[in-house]
Amino acid sequence: MQRKLTSRTMISIALLTFAGEIAWGVENQYFNVFMYNEIAPNPTYISWMVAMSAITATFTAIFLGALSDKIGKRRVFFIVGLPLWAITTAIFPLSGYLKPIILAVSIAILFDCLMTFFGSMSNDASLKAYSVDVTTLDNRGKLSALIEVAMLVATLVVYGTSGLIIDKLGYFSLFYIIGGVVGVLGTLGAFLAKDPDIKPTKTSYWQNLKSTFKIDELKQNKSALLVFLGIMFRGIAFNVFFPYLIIYLQHYLKFSITQSSIIVFIAILVAILGAIPVGFIVDKIGRKIIAFIAILVEAIALILFAIPKSNDFFIILTIIGSFMMLAMMLWDISVNTWAKDLFPEEKRGQFAGLFMIFFVLIPMIIGPFIGSSIAKTTGQTFIDPETGQEGFIPPPLLFIIAGILMLPSAIPLFWAKDLKKEKNNLKETV
Repeated sequence: MQRKLTSRTMISIALLTFAGEIAWGVENQYFNVFMYNEIAPNPTYISWMVAMSAITATFTAIFLGALSDKIGKRRVFFIVGLPLWAITTAIFPLSGYLKPIILAVSIAILFDCLMTFFGSMSNDASLKAYSVDVTTLDNRGKLSALIEVAMLVATLVVYGTSGLIIDKLGYFSLFYIIGGVVGVLGTLGAFLAKDPDIKPTKTSYWQNLKSTFKIDELKQNKSALLVFLGIMFRGIAFNVFFPYLIIYLQHYLKFSITQSSIIVFIAILVAILGAIPVGFIVDKIGRKIIAFIAILVEAIALILFAIPKSNDFFIILTIIGSFMMLAMMLWDISVNTWAKDLFPEEKRGQFAGLFMIFFVLIPMIIGPFIGSSIAKTTGQTFIDPETGQEGFIPPPLLFIIAGILMLPSAIPLFWAKDLKKEKNNLKETV
């Protein structure tokens, strides 16, 4: 079936993606920074928050993804989820008022999980499947590039403004502003979206859900399993360092939170400039070769990122960070497009849930705990003057370990079928 990407569809997906990534960007980095700076400087608490959020996101995607397949609807999940996603983003810093510390940590994790539930309802259970519903093998890379640009611009906004807002107005203002932006833009995108012409699944909801947890489901889609495994290995490596990135720049290298955010801002800006041509290249030559290039470049950049030892290396860190972010963008466009190519047509919502197990659940449980263990065993220690608790500063070793762990992700990808490459080869032989 040929599906033409209309302007309305592309605008709605861009708005939904932008709003969602604004929320995820703050949750993935500044929730962690708030936990470390305002509640307790212990990376273990962050690793628990990331893990519980990952569990919430995954099971929400699986249960609601299966439901969206069953009813043949996606739009209703956007309309319900986006406003509530915005509200639960805004209330997160209220946890900082609570005492004792363990109560504040527990409520922060609860608020993060609530925010993640509504975010996953809107994004993971619905938008990922919706972006497959409205595209074909020939134009999916183009839409993936648009999605990646929307994600990067949103992330650019987050890192370009968050540090300044925190320094000038405080954490509470940051989360209130972000919640407002997510609510307005996300709801607009939800109402612009149109439900695709998809048939509800013939099996019952519970049969469909039960099949999600059967390994036979993935065995029947071997290439999807191999791509998912590659995503999992790379995700574990990524989450060794990423939850602690701003904390590392602020507390180990002694940048201000604004300077730390600017480094990431500039790196993302470089990645945005490369996103659109990469989308066309991915459609032209296939997914696999781009993924291999991304793995190698990101591994090298991560190891190099660990070399500078002070904030005197602002320019060098920004250059290395730009290569790191460019590689992340190459990976996201190529592998996310590749995975969507392999989603079975009648089970796209269900496979979006399976995707979450490998993309979020396993990496975000294992990776952050590796990172926090490294920080607690090899990082600098200090006593927080306000709470009297022992604190741990993430060390450069995080990036070296992450770079090494990045490389095995290429192994399963080598054996996976690249449907777009096979189609291009078939055209050349005809």
